[in-house]
Amino acid sequence: MNNAKQDVYLKDWQAQEAIAERMLPVLGSLYRDKNIVVTVYGRSLVNSTAIDILKAHRFARQILDNELSVVDSWPLLEAISRLDLAPARVDLGRLTFHFGTEGGGLSPDAYVRRELASVNTGGGPILDEPQDIVLYGFGRIGRLLARILIEKAGSGEKFRLKAAVVRKGAADDLLKRASLLRRDSVHGPFNGIITIDEEENAIIANGNMIRIIYVDSPESVDYTQYGIRNAILIDNTGKWRDRAGLGRHLQAPGIAKVILTAPGKGDIPNVVAGVNHELITAEEKIFSAASCTTNAIVPVLKALQERYGILHGHIETCHSYTNDQNLIDNYHKASRRGRSAALNMVITETGAAKAVAKVIPELGGKLTGNAIRVPTPNVSLAILNLELGQAVTVAEINGYLRGMSLESPLQNQIDYTNSPEVVSSDFVGSRHAGVVDSLATIAEGSRCVLYVWYDNEFGYSCQVVRMVQKMAGIELPALP
Repeated sequence: MNNAKQDVYLKDWQAQEAIAERMLPVLGSLYRDKNIVVTVYGRSLVNSTAIDILKAHRFARQILDNELSVVDSWPLLEAISRLDLAPARVDLGRLTFHFGTEGGGLSPDAYVRRELASVNTGGGPILDEPQDIVLYGFGRIGRLLARILIEKAGSGEKFRLKAAVVRKGAADDLLKRASLLRRDSVHGPFNGIITIDEEENAIIANGNMIRIIYVDSPESVDYTQYGIRNAILIDNTGKWRDRAGLGRHLQAPGIAKVILTAPGKGDIPNVVAGVNHELITAEEKIFSAASCTTNAIVPVLKALQERYGILHGHIETCHSYTNDQNLIDNYHKASRRGRSAALNMVITETGAAKAVAKVIPELGGKLTGNAIRVPTPNVSLAILNLELGQAVTVAEINGYLRGMSLESPLQNQIDYTNSPEVVSSDFVGSRHAGVVDSLATIAEGSRCVLYVWYDNEFGYSCQVVRMVQKMAGIELPALP
């Protein structure tokens, strides 16, 4: 046994862990005090542990084909902390890599000062007043939105989750809802501390007070009585999907705009963050965040359409079961969905293929779609069977999509994996709209088949929050 090599591995790990631990207070201070979000090739280091930091650096090997070490990135992070930066997203991974290849003998301080010159203009609040947010419904998506919004609250200068609107259940309703936010069978425990304030009928999550308001109809509550004004309301009940129904929220004092977390009907703009967010204008008051499947496939389809052209195709989704299905066989108004979700694969319809045309009009009439509900609680898989406008190889199409995931306006939407061992549970908690499984890609002539994983709960919720940020005017410049 080579004990000397064992000692080398252990000492190297301990040295890197010690540096990662030194990074933690710096990252926290940059985020809380200056609204600087530090990432490593898109992976946020905000609220990370030392192990999270090391794993984010390890991830970079998929991009750089070699290791990225905290030994190299730590001096650059220190240099960042010494600048007086305006709010921004700073990719420490990219800075470190380019410093090693293009630094030209500059010191870390000089290099960082040069690369971040555009935001080295002094700190300040992002908004004049924080944006108020209201959740209408507090189910699967509502609670995940709460987790993300609380995580992103920072110093409270960007937005504040003020309330969740529900129908009252039992006498211990507040306790039960706090417990559901605290513990999640799929996504794990809440990252922080949750208490309740019975006098205010509120959940206190990491210092954020979320009032639980009981109402039976959208227009029957005066939000201004709770100090809520000019709020963005996120309706995640799916009960109303047209302008007339969702417009009822705007009749309630304190509500300025509405987002539906389902495909909208009629002339409601269906927005996929990162793709057609230009539809978010000050004049429009009601928006749809489309569906989780639409959000997963549209960024990839847009990338392919722009590069190769898409003649036609079929989208099949293997989708985790949802609350709409029955746990055991029972009556359901829809075909097949009455059969036990936990025991069966269930063929059902999906509107995702048609919804694509609302986001990418040039693909109208070119795609068909279907879905199979499968006995898993979360993470779904979209299979894109496409005829492109030109011949491609597996290497070409994978290389292109890999590049789109790293250096494009769609990098927050498209992720990429080349692991031969990943399965659905590995993508629980993915913040991207979809993850291209490169080792499953098929290409022959102009025909290709792509497999795109997506966390249909958390990844979709992240897309909704990106819409909220756009609507609120919270768009941080990304550097370098």
